[in-house]
Amino acid sequence: MLVAVTEDGVAGVGWVHRSDGLKERMLGRLGLVEVDDPARTAQALSELAEYHEGRLRTFGVAVDWRLTSSVQRRVLGTLYETVGYGKAVTYGELAARSRTGVPARAIGSIMGANPIPIIVPCHRVVAGNGLGGFSGGEGVESKRWLLTLEGYLQPTLDWD
Repeated sequence: MLVAVTEDGVAGVGWVHRSDGLKERMLGRLGLVEVDDPARTAQALSELAEYHEGRLRTFGVAVDWRLTSSVQRRVLGTLYETVGYGKAVTYGELAARSRTGVPARAIGSIMGANPIPIIVPCHRVVAGNGLGGFSGGEGVESKRWLLTLEGYLQPTLDWD
């Protein structure tokens, strides 16, 4: 995983294998120059590794929301604060919880633009009739894997 950490917290997370200019886009949007400071990224990278190993359920790193608009911040903040590990919420439920007036179908766009996936768990937002979409990692299969890791979905057999 690639992380962008500012003095305020984690501002961006992305998948390295899908990075096609991701670092440059994050830096451009943040208006900052890159600094190679492993001490600054250590906690975020360590927590992400522990999460992926199934040993971390709640992130302790600070979040820097500066890459989100006020409406995105309210929706993503509601998700971050109210939908814990192993739980999920539908797009419509998140729309109602956030009290932003954003319709359920627009919640998907906000999830797709989430600059801090995994830590701000957009994978926990599902459609009323299935998983819905996911723009991170390998798409919906990554969402399925994350929800299975958290115990929201039961593991399935894969026959070759």
